Amino acid sequence: MCIRDRALASTHAPSLGKADARVHVVEFLDPACETCAAFYPLVKQMMTEHPDRIRLSVRHVAFHKGSEPVVAMLEASRQQGRYWHLLEALLQAQGLWVDNHVVQPQMARQVVASLGLDMLQLTADMQTPEVAQRIAQDSQDAATLNVTKTPEYFVNGRQMQSFGRQQLRELVRGAVQKAY
Repeated sequence: MCIRDRALASTHAPSLGKADARVHVVEFLDPACETCAAFYPLVKQMMTEHPDRIRLSVRHVAFHKGSEPVVAMLEASRQQGRYWHLLEALLQAQGLWVDNHVVQPQMARQVVASLGLDMLQLTADMQTPEVAQRIAQDSQDAATLNVTKTPEYFVNGRQMQSFGRQQLRELVRGAVQKAY
């Protein structure tokens, strides 16, 4: 397996959809990214349009100022089985905890606390070597793949050539048609 393929393998990444789906979308996401929040519903819609045919894996990169603790919260929430719930809540409430592209970590914690997670456990889990390793791996893989902005999508290993809703739809649609 080449370096690029290893960087996309994302075996540690949270995934949504069937593990054996023939279309694998890898998304590099910064939870503070406004465009990431805008595109997430589109990705979910495409998954609904093609049930059991698409798997989504999310990789975290902290490109926005102050987003590191929010990325750590997301990674740590996996220990409580609440990753997807937390991700969606943070993206929906992004306007409450991001101001002019700068994260307000305390405001993000308030959003997270409203979801019923064990906040003491979450805080402890944020400090674990496993969380640090996953964050470092995503960052390293992003660098290997020359990911410099979010969201960045790879569909069955193919990177979007130009960015936009229609371009993403076409890339996914083409991969689904080819695979099925």
